[in-house]
Amino acid sequence: MSGSFPYGLIATDLDGTLLRSDDSVSPRTREALAAATAAGATHIVVTGRAAPWTRHILDDLGYRGLAVCAQGAQVYDAGEHRLLTSVTLDRQLAGVALAKIEAEVGPLFLAASRDGLEGEVLVGPGYAVTGKLPSTPFSDAADLWSAPLNKIYVQHPSLSDDELADVARRAAGGFVSVAMAGAGIVELLPLGLSKATGLSIAARRLGLKAKDTIAFGDMPNDLPMFAWAARGVAMANAHAELKAVADEVTASHDEDGIAVVLERLLG
Repeated sequence: MSGSFPYGLIATDLDGTLLRSDDSVSPRTREALAAATAAGATHIVVTGRAAPWTRHILDDLGYRGLAVCAQGAQVYDAGEHRLLTSVTLDRQLAGVALAKIEAEVGPLFLAASRDGLEGEVLVGPGYAVTGKLPSTPFSDAADLWSAPLNKIYVQHPSLSDDELADVARRAAGGFVSVAMAGAGIVELLPLGLSKATGLSIAARRLGLKAKDTIAFGDMPNDLPMFAWAARGVAMANAHAELKAVADEVTASHDEDGIAVVLERLLG
């Protein structure tokens, strides 16, 4: 790699990592990313959000590169506003997975992300949406399965996110992948899918490899990305599971944790 930055690829999660609590990116972090890219690196966003919930943030940032969305299911070209790849959930397997989880813990509250650049997020009775993201309510379960999906969100009336994710993996891990992406966000994904699979596809398009990559994240859904990348940096606000495997823990997302590391590497 040309330039003075030691990594060719900087992979950043969005929520709890690149974005501060108010959903902004600080001037300091913007400047550090600009300096790293000027020194030869490529910045890539790798988020659990599907493309419809990501594109407005990327547009606000003036971000024109590739983004890995929907936990790796989508590779999105932000400059051209188009999906390059999109993996959908097998709805029959997802139905079996839900039945197996509910057999263990009782009824779940459900939401689902429809495939595509304009895909809606459908939200069923009882499901609590975090933040102010746009969603469409549904009451008839048939609506959930009526079009291709890239993920299903599950919540439980009494189990914690960690407990629900553990039960889901144990009961349905042979049918779907399970990701815990944030408070109240446990997801059922196409089997074998992770941020690492999407990031590897995007990196290959950019002519870069795992050994070229430094990754920043905050939640257990970032574990596969950390395992794939040469270096994984957890935010101070990160989940304990991610901190346990990180090569480094930086400052929090509200304290410019990404910039702290990039500035040091830039020397």
